[in-house]
Amino acid sequence: MIVLPALLAAASAGPATVAAMRWERRVLLVSAADAGDPRLREQRRILGTWTAGARDRDLVVVEIVGEHVAGAADRAAALRRRYGLPAVGFGVALIGKDGGMKLNAARPIPAATLEDTIDAMPMRRGGGR
Repeated sequence: MIVLPALLAAASAGPATVAAMRWERRVLLVSAADAGDPRLREQRRILGTWTAGARDRDLVVVEIVGEHVAGAADRAAALRRRYGLPAVGFGVALIGKDGGMKLNAARPIPAATLEDTIDAMPMRRGGGR
């Protein structure tokens, strides 16, 4: 598995839950039934070329592959259910610092779309909490 260490959520005492990242981080949930999914590989490739942009936007990636969650202490089924991600297949959800879903897709999201969506958020523009 390709790990994006600069983007995967981590804490010294272990990974936090997605809910615990609220108001601190934006979260990109990337869900695939298995590691061989070509859409998962493509989303990883996209994110691998956009690490500085993601870091600048306080974005962490939480991968849900099968029943394994990398980057958070949540359970796979609970995250998929809460954010409307498919149990089988591929899905991506962008969660804002306020905890709300900002973008949901069934195919990889281009870096430009992530950038534009995040840059339009009130907390990115200096508003919000």
